[in-house]
Amino acid sequence: MIQGLWGASALAALAYGFVLVGREPSAARTTIKTIAVAALAVLALLHGAPWLLIAGLAACALGDAFLAGDPKRWLPFGLFSFLVGHVLYIFLFANLRDPYSEITGVQLAILAVIAVAGAAMLAFLWKSLGAMRPAVILYVIAIAVMTGSSFLLSGAYWPVMAGSVAFMASDSVLAMNLFRQEVLFGSKRATDWAVWFLYYGAQVGIAWPFIVS
Repeated sequence: MIQGLWGASALAALAYGFVLVGREPSAARTTIKTIAVAALAVLALLHGAPWLLIAGLAACALGDAFLAGDPKRWLPFGLFSFLVGHVLYIFLFANLRDPYSEITGVQLAILAVIAVAGAAMLAFLWKSLGAMRPAVILYVIAIAVMTGSSFLLSGAYWPVMAGSVAFMASDSVLAMNLFRQEVLFGSKRATDWAVWFLYYGAQVGIAWPFIVS
């Protein structure tokens, strides 16, 4: 069953990324997109992973379902689902951190870079956000805190750190496309690929220490 869930997750991710991404909303598109991360949530459950990870993956899978539909209608719901996912990950990372470990100079530098990156993204999007401005501000703060908190973990959690950075990168590309109509290398397809595969890789990275035995 474990192998089957891994296979379902990977196949769904590939099918969505190479076949369904960019297509018109449909039940099949929503289902395939949702399966990719929902299967990771089930894997986490079967491996006895922390409930915060399971709930975070489930919240993000729900966000995937919303964003597979019409963004003009479902974007606020998708944004909220991912916001919940980030908050759950923040608490997960806080629980995993050694309370007796001191924050190093390198970690402080990384936190500063993440904060600057988040502020720069907000500045770039600011004039295009309109009524979504408060929600996007809250979201950017949440993902920056989530990414930063991953770097306060021990080195054994390097897949989580890499996944958090990939998550922030994916969301940055998505936000630039949604709110500024910017595309990578002049290609909508390349933009869609970057958003999806960075995101899927992010979820795998965050879950990896708990679902690979």
